[in-house]
Amino acid sequence: MDWGTDLWDQYDVIDKHTQSGLDLADRYIKFVRERTEIEQSYAKQLRSLTKKYFKRGSREELECKYTNHAAFQEILKELNDYAGQRELIAENMITGICVELSKHLQDLKQERKTHLMEARKTQQNLESSFKLLENTKKRFAKEWGEAEKATQQAEKIEHELNATRSDVDKAKQHAHMRTHTAEECRNDYAAQLQKYNKEQNHFYYVEIPQLFNNIQAMDELRIKRLAEGYCQFANIEKKQAPIISRCLEGVITAGNNTKGREDSLLFIEQHKSGFERPSDVEFEDYSQGIKTAMSESSLNPARTRAKLWPFSKKTKLHSIAEKHMPPAAEDFSHLPPEQRKKKLQGKIDDISKDLQKEMDQGEALEKMKGVYEKNSQMGDPSSLEPQISQTAQNIARHKAELGKYESWLAEAVGDSCRTINNNSQHSPVAADPSHNIYSEFDDDFDDVETPIGQCTALYTFAGSGEGTVAITEGEQLSVMEGDKGDGWMRVLRANGDEGYIPSSYVKV
Repeated sequence: MDWGTDLWDQYDVIDKHTQSGLDLADRYIKFVRERTEIEQSYAKQLRSLTKKYFKRGSREELECKYTNHAAFQEILKELNDYAGQRELIAENMITGICVELSKHLQDLKQERKTHLMEARKTQQNLESSFKLLENTKKRFAKEWGEAEKATQQAEKIEHELNATRSDVDKAKQHAHMRTHTAEECRNDYAAQLQKYNKEQNHFYYVEIPQLFNNIQAMDELRIKRLAEGYCQFANIEKKQAPIISRCLEGVITAGNNTKGREDSLLFIEQHKSGFERPSDVEFEDYSQGIKTAMSESSLNPARTRAKLWPFSKKTKLHSIAEKHMPPAAEDFSHLPPEQRKKKLQGKIDDISKDLQKEMDQGEALEKMKGVYEKNSQMGDPSSLEPQISQTAQNIARHKAELGKYESWLAEAVGDSCRTINNNSQHSPVAADPSHNIYSEFDDDFDDVETPIGQCTALYTFAGSGEGTVAITEGEQLSVMEGDKGDGWMRVLRANGDEGYIPSSYVKV
C-alpha cells in the first residue's frame, strides 16, 4: 500500500497531513530548546549557589582540617561539577537535536513545496487539456448543427417549384461545405479526446502516484529523523549519567568521610594549652597574728596561679580589648605552651624546607659553574656569580632564622618542664617516682608523628637529594606531612625509611 495508489484522489488530505507533520517537528525543536534553557538556568543557579557558600566562614574554619568542614567543601566541588554536566547536556541537546533537526526540517519544507507545486502544475496541464477538449467538442456540435441545417435547407429548396437550378446547386454546395467542416471538427474532437484520455491516464496512473509516493517517502524520513530526535533526548542525558553518578557518589563519600571523633581529636590538638590544672588553694591562718601573716606573705609572695576559670565573660570592654590587642609575637610567646611548641616546630619545618631548596640550588649552580669552567663554550662562569652570591646569602639568612627558632623551641620545652615540676611540687597527690616528667611531651610528639593518611606511589622516585626518600611505583606509603604548597610531602615507607617526595608522584 502506498499513497500514490490508495490516496490518488486525496491531494488536500495529503497536503494537510504533511503540513501537520512539519508543524510537529517544529514544535519538538522549540520544546527541546526550552528544555535546554531550563538546564542552563538550573546549572547557572547551581554554580551561583556553590560560589556563594564555597570557602565561606571564619578564618579558623577555612584553615582548619576538620572533616565536617572539608566534607562540605567537597560537596560544593561535586555540585559544581554536577552543574557542569547539566550545561554539557544542554549544549549537546542544542547541537545534536535543535541544530540538526532544524536543518533537516528546512530541507523537508523545501522538498514538500516542490512536490506539491509539481502536482498542481500537472493538474493544471490536464485541466487545460480538458478545456481544449470541451472547446473542440462544442465547435463540433455547432458545426454539425449548421451542417444539418444547410442540408435541410438544400432539400427544401430542391423541392420548391419556384426554385431555379442555380439556387438548388448553390444550396447543395453550401450544405456540402458545412458537412465537410463538421466532419473536420468531428475529427479534431476525436483526436483531442484521444489525446486527453492519454494525458488523463498518464496523470492518474503515473505522475500523481509518483509525486504522492515521493511525498510519502519524505514524510516517512521526517518521522524517522524525529524518532531519532526523541531517542537523543534521553540518550544525551543517559551518556552523562555515569559522570553525574560519580558526582553524587562523591557527595556520599564526603558524607561518609566525616568523622566526629577525628574532628574532636584534631580540635584538642589545635587548642590544647599544656597548662596544668590549678592546685588546691592553701589555707592562710590569720589567727596566728596579722603581723606574722604579713611578714610571711612578704617573705614568701604568693605563687602566680594558672587561670582558675575555663569560661571568660564576654563584655563590651573585653571585645574592645580584643580588637586592640598587640600583634602576635614573633616567638609565639603569646600562645599557650603546647600551641607555641607546635607553631615553632612548624616554622622550623618550613625554614628547613626553604633552606634545603636553597642548598640544592646552590649545589646545582656550583656544578654548572664547574661545567662552564671546563668548557667555556657552554657559558661564562662569572655570569653565575650573582646567583651564587644571592643563594649563599639566602642560605645564611635561613640558617640564622633556623637557629633563632630552634633556640625558642628549646626555651619553650624548658618552660614546659619547669611548669610541670612546679605543679607537681604543690599537688596534693603524691607523685609517682616512675613517671617521667617528659612523658607528656613525648606523647605530644608521638601524636604529631601519627600518619595523617595513606597514599599509593604512581611513579618511581629515586630520592637522591638530601632529606628525600626513594619510592617505587605501586608502593603503599603513610603520609606523615601533607603538601603545604611547595609540591613536596613527607612519607613513611613500610621499612621505616622516611623523607620527602614530590606530591605529584602519589595518589592520596
